[in-house]
Amino acid sequence: MARNVYGLDLGSYEIKVYDKKKDTIWKEKDVIALRNEKEIFAVGDEAFLMYEKAPSNIEVVFPMKEGVISRFHDMQFLLQNLLKKDRQFARGSEYVVAVPTDVTEVEKKAFFDLVIHSTAKAKEVNIVERSIADAVGLNLDVQNTRGVFIVNFGGETTELSVIAGGGMVMNRLLKVGGATFDQSVINLVRHSHDFLIGRHTAEVLRKSFGIFTNEVEAMLTVAGRDLITGVPMRKGISINLVRLAMKDPLFQCVSAIQSLLDRRCGAYCGT
Repeated sequence: MARNVYGLDLGSYEIKVYDKKKDTIWKEKDVIALRNEKEIFAVGDEAFLMYEKAPSNIEVVFPMKEGVISRFHDMQFLLQNLLKKDRQFARGSEYVVAVPTDVTEVEKKAFFDLVIHSTAKAKEVNIVERSIADAVGLNLDVQNTRGVFIVNFGGETTELSVIAGGGMVMNRLLKVGGATFDQSVINLVRHSHDFLIGRHTAEVLRKSFGIFTNEVEAMLTVAGRDLITGVPMRKGISINLVRLAMKDPLFQCVSAIQSLLDRRCGAYCGT
């Protein structure tokens, strides 16, 4: 029987795994909770539930930083535990790991070692640039396309890539992602309302509002702490405030996209 193939996308805040045989994708938060700085307390979605709520003796950490592995042993433990979660991973399978396009050979080897030495007992591990994996996942004709521009918004980075003739011809990695947007929302809510919200609450605000719609009256009541009285309370946050907070980070992304398009156009025009 032919061995199965799994595709891994190890993001800064979420792990995505594609099972070719079942043609399914499952996701899990890329988080680990440590008790007293050394004891593994929880991993994945269970650990994320403790984010910003954990007692002082429990630290919730993200083993990935800006698309690369920053805490190898924590990431290894996390992956091995996720592979045991009743998902019936077939040992001896092939793994394809998507990595950012500008990582070093040392960083690529870290991804390879992470999987090859895991409890998955992989038969074969292949590293592929994320932009190529994105194109294949979108059912694009990677080999024959004359040019396709892909933008991948991640948890901590945004990856811009131009693919043509079966390979990547241009790319740029921005240090702007979901975390950047969330922090902008936190900062503006604090400045405008003297009200402190957490990262998870900011993410809920960002995802709840359709910022590209014509809606102008929407408001969401969230929990936080009044910075004047120090008392926990709930306060309504408007969609317009969230839009304003996201304006500058989005402008950075748009400017980078325009710059890369100009470069590509210049290359075609011979300028």
